[in-house]
Amino acid sequence: MRRTQRIGCLLLTTYCLLLTTVGCGRKSSLLLQRQARGPLVEESTVARAVHWTLEPGNQTKTVGDVDVTVLHAGPQYLQQFFSNKQVFGEFAGLNPYFPEQLVFYVKVTNRSGKKIRIDPGDFVLLDDRGSQYALLGIDYTTALEEAKAPAATITRGVLEEARPGYFGVGLPIGKFMGAKPQRRYALLTMASLQGGVIHHGVTYDGLMAFWAPNHQAKQLKLLMTNIKTDFNANDWPQTSLEVAFDFTATVSR
Repeated sequence: MRRTQRIGCLLLTTYCLLLTTVGCGRKSSLLLQRQARGPLVEESTVARAVHWTLEPGNQTKTVGDVDVTVLHAGPQYLQQFFSNKQVFGEFAGLNPYFPEQLVFYVKVTNRSGKKIRIDPGDFVLLDDRGSQYALLGIDYTTALEEAKAPAATITRGVLEEARPGYFGVGLPIGKFMGAKPQRRYALLTMASLQGGVIHHGVTYDGLMAFWAPNHQAKQLKLLMTNIKTDFNANDWPQTSLEVAFDFTATVSR
């Protein structure tokens, strides 16, 4: 019995070392993509943890009887937003976004008398330095957390989940491998603005995030494009709406 326990401990130690040296040291391929479409020399100035002030911070525009409200969601707003236990339950209290991200709250009210379809993946943030920033999806943000997480946290999680097995200790490989940061993932899934159909009379809202733009930018434009409407009998849209929000931007480190 002692021999099998020693073998089990050796296997566990080897497994933890592999996690520390291989699994934890490798970044998600998502994080290796360019952060903006623009001059490559600008990349080093993107996604910095600075405090942004956007004016006007709260705007509403109407296009085709569709009301769109956009609010710059700063750290204080997000902390208060995610502290609502009635909405987020046991997951409340964590702001799932990072300082390197610029977040907006968006509300869409459809008064057009017909359905519309939105796809936040078509929305883009532009700066006055010639760069554009694509929407950061849920997987991108959870990958960022995994990259920031210390190796000791993951190793400790494996140790806590270890159970007696054939060699004296069992490794929860199936449970661990591929697991997402569940709390952050749940909050982002609940709060993110996701694509789909919005019928007449419906108000739909959510959050969307971009990499923080070049910290020297003075003007930002949030461009919400490809809002589909006027669907025919074959469910093909005949009209595409677009709404733009302009901001004067300042930063403080």
